[in-house]
Amino acid sequence: MPGSAISVFVSIATPGPGVPMDLSSLTPPDALSTLGVSTLVVAIAEIGDKTQLLALLLAARFRRPWPIIAGIFVATVLNHALAGWLGALVASHLTPDVLRWIVVASFAVIGLWTLKPDKLDEDERLPARGAFIATTIAFFIAEIGDKTQIATVVLAAKSSLLWPVVLGTTIGMLLANVPVVLLGSRFAAKLPLKAARMAAAALFLALAAWVAVRGVSTDAACTGDTDSMLCADRTQTPTAPSPALPASPAR
Repeated sequence: MPGSAISVFVSIATPGPGVPMDLSSLTPPDALSTLGVSTLVVAIAEIGDKTQLLALLLAARFRRPWPIIAGIFVATVLNHALAGWLGALVASHLTPDVLRWIVVASFAVIGLWTLKPDKLDEDERLPARGAFIATTIAFFIAEIGDKTQIATVVLAAKSSLLWPVVLGTTIGMLLANVPVVLLGSRFAAKLPLKAARMAAAALFLALAAWVAVRGVSTDAACTGDTDSMLCADRTQTPTAPSPALPASPAR
């Protein structure tokens, strides 16, 4: 019956006793802004990055663009989901002030890191598999410790929402790599690598300055740790008690 379905949904969606329900972090503007920043940051930082050079190498070897693109997508989702989870986990064990300055320092370091041109090792070997499997394995491994993965960790640590970070960084990777896979060296040769590195560095340094001034989301530091002292400073408006109703006169 409709009434029972609604009651079941309410019982699942409502937090248990002692767990505050905070719907402010689920507002669409927060999700959209996190999604937009994550997409822009990774799309610019990926230009000229090691994994973009790997995409060019894969395209030249296999000449099968769609399995390569699918492999890039799967590898990025898996890698960045783990990176985002790690960032959220670290944030849950830090106070907002400590997290704030770690995020600032991380963005600043990534900004300086982007100024250094990346290159593939001359003896880079690809897995002896088909285009999709080889791309998935090679991209997942190449992304470990790469600046776009570190950026995903930091973005997840400063955000109260995880899914827009993972989705945004995945879209950013595809925006940077799909044209390279489809058009090959003709497109890659025309990329303004130096300008892209300068723009990425400026963007990361601007994010560092923004977090230094505005701080991080309090919800990011409280994710998964609602009962700890880290969340004790969250302001809560006390609910005024309902006025007592006058007793009915005895008949």
